[in-house]
Amino acid sequence: MKETKTSRGTTRRSPVITTTIFALVILLPSLYGFANKFREFIQIYRGEVDGIFAITPIVNYLLASLGFFFLFCWAIAHGMFRDIERPKYTMLEIERKLDESFDESLVIGH
Repeated sequence: MKETKTSRGTTRRSPVITTTIFALVILLPSLYGFANKFREFIQIYRGEVDGIFAITPIVNYLLASLGFFFLFCWAIAHGMFRDIERPKYTMLEIERKLDESFDESLVIGH
């Protein structure tokens, strides 16, 4: 296996490959189901006189899907998936500083 360098040392590519495989296993059937449901709505709309009711679910599917897709793209563009470990360390550091300032205020207050 090839190894890639990170700021914390070397990591193997197997977690990336495993994550990609799991993502495909989940996303491909979801895409297939969505496409089939969308196709069914289009067929209902074209085939029946009363099929006009299918317009609302089609628009809802499209708007919700596009909204999530654009939100996902925005998150990628703003680097929200670059270092997913940093927020927990930042939170712990802020908590430590708050605890220190609280302890100091207790000492000064007495």
